[in-house]
Amino acid sequence: MRLFVGLGNPGKQYQLNRHNIGFMALDVIVERHKFSDWEKKFQGLVSSGTLGGEKVLLLKPQTFMNVSGQSVQAAAAFYKILPDDIVVFHDELDLAPGKLRVKKGGGAAGHNGLRSIDEHLGQMYWRVRLGIGHPGMKEMVSGYVLGNFGSVDEKWLVPLLSGIGENAERLAKGDTAGFMSKVAQEVEPPKPKEPKEPKVKKEQEDIKKEVKDGI
Repeated sequence: MRLFVGLGNPGKQYQLNRHNIGFMALDVIVERHKFSDWEKKFQGLVSSGTLGGEKVLLLKPQTFMNVSGQSVQAAAAFYKILPDDIVVFHDELDLAPGKLRVKKGGGAAGHNGLRSIDEHLGQMYWRVRLGIGHPGMKEMVSGYVLGNFGSVDEKWLVPLLSGIGENAERLAKGDTAGFMSKVAQEVEPPKPKEPKEPKVKKEQEDIKKEVKDGI
C-alpha cells in the first residue's frame, strides 16, 4: 500500500490558498480515479482506491499545517507503511508556478508541514514539489502562501492539477521520471513544428528581395 499525503490547512477560508495546493492535488485524484468518499480518520480526511493496480490511501491532515506529521504518522503506523511508500504533495516557493519536481529525502526548506513530518517519520519519504513561485521578499512569504490563487494562475494551475490526476498511476508505480515528464507536457504542451516553406514560395521571396535590393 502507498500513502499519498496532501498538505494544507483545514477550513473554507483556506480552501483556495496557495499553501493548500497539496489538498487540491488529492481532490483531483479522488475525482479522476473514483476513489472512496472522504471520511474522518487519523486526525485527517482519508480516501482509498487503486492506481495502476496499486492500493493507495489518500490523506489530508486536518491538524493545521504545522503539526501535519501527527496525522501522517498515525496513518503510516496503522497500515505499517514505510517512508519509501509515502508521497507528500506540497507547495514549493523555490519552483516557478506550474513547475513540478519529485524527489526523495531532503530538508524542509522552511516548510512547516514538511518539518513536522520529518520530526515524526524522518526525511526519507517522497515529495512532489508543486511550484507556486516566490513573492520576492522573505517578509512577504507568509501572506503570499496564505493568499488565494488568482484568475491569472488558472492558465498553469488547471493543467498542472489535471496532469497530476491523469498521470497519478505512474507515480503510484514508482515511475517518477515518467510522471514528471507527462505532467510537464500538460502544463507546457510541445509547440507544433512550423511547416517548411514550399520551394516555389521561397523562390518568390528571394526574387522580391532581389528586386527591393535593386531599387
